[in-house]
Amino acid sequence: MKPGQTQRRPWIVGVSGASGTPYAAAVLRSLLEAGESVDLVVSRASRLTLLDETGLPFRDAHWQGDLREWLARGADGKPGTFDAFEEHLDGVRHWSAGDLAAGPSSGSYPAKGMLIVPASTACVAGVALGLSKDLLQRAASVTLKEGRRLVVAVRETPLNGQTLRHLVSLADAGATVLPASPAFYAGATHIQDLVDFVAGRVLDAAAVEHNLYRRWKGELGSGSRGDTT
Repeated sequence: MKPGQTQRRPWIVGVSGASGTPYAAAVLRSLLEAGESVDLVVSRASRLTLLDETGLPFRDAHWQGDLREWLARGADGKPGTFDAFEEHLDGVRHWSAGDLAAGPSSGSYPAKGMLIVPASTACVAGVALGLSKDLLQRAASVTLKEGRRLVVAVRETPLNGQTLRHLVSLADAGATVLPASPAFYAGATHIQDLVDFVAGRVLDAAAVEHNLYRRWKGELGSGSRGDTT
């Protein structure tokens, strides 16, 4: 590193196979808009979910173009909904989910922490048990052992006892367990508002500034009035 040059310390964003790829897109857009660097790990299962939910592929050899199309798409599936993030894509580094020699697989790799959005129950179990079957799980295990922030946005319902025990194990290990559960007090009028609420709560847990949702101010009825300030 050259004198005066700042060391890159990204947020690792893992996308697992649970339904909820719009949550991941909203988190990624906001991180980039906040000037954060991102290391992206998209699991094999999540690529099938992304294809099913958006009609878009995610290919290692074409990840930049595929990511550009994905982030431009709104939660309702309409393309070209977002375009302000385009200039920030240089802040993203992609790692293949099967690359266990990747940077995030080591505790010596500099990172601020990791956000798993969405987190499937299989992913939750793998991280809780320390299986490290792919880079996503390995990076999460590294994040825990290094004492860095780990936010797990689990997306499943109902939750059985086994998954609940895994979530308790993650919380005991220092992770923030954040169910992808949107609230309605912010005056949501569109599916994107509900997605942005969950994405905003993920970023809150990571202490990253954003303006994705209107915060509660202790005024009953503000959501139904459509207040914007």
